[in-house]
Amino acid sequence: MRKRRLATVIIDGQTENLEREAEFWSATLGSRASAPNAEGRYIDLPGDPAEPHVLLQKVDHASRIHIDIETDDIGAEVERLQGLGASVVEGMPRWTIMQAPSGHRLCVIGPRRDGFDDKAKVWD
Repeated sequence: MRKRRLATVIIDGQTENLEREAEFWSATLGSRASAPNAEGRYIDLPGDPAEPHVLLQKVDHASRIHIDIETDDIGAEVERLQGLGASVVEGMPRWTIMQAPSGHRLCVIGPRRDGFDDKAKVWD
């Protein structure tokens, strides 16, 4: 059993398919996406109340965000995210920089915040 959790987020995406982006981020973060709002501009990714709220937003400007995902097994988490469509940009000594299918950057890092062992999500 491994652990991970979101450490920080609004995710602005310049995309024609916000629902596809929601599929990626939902699988990445272990949450279930809500339906798009009436305008099709926002999709909520509700999660554990102890984690930051995550909201996907369709925008006209360049996509941008940076999130960190804490984990107790960086290599396994990188492999899991690659299976979801992410790619490795650069491996650093203490973290890995990755890119989501939408072009957003994320880092996979070791535990940094208090309460990781008690509050992190468990996955196989």
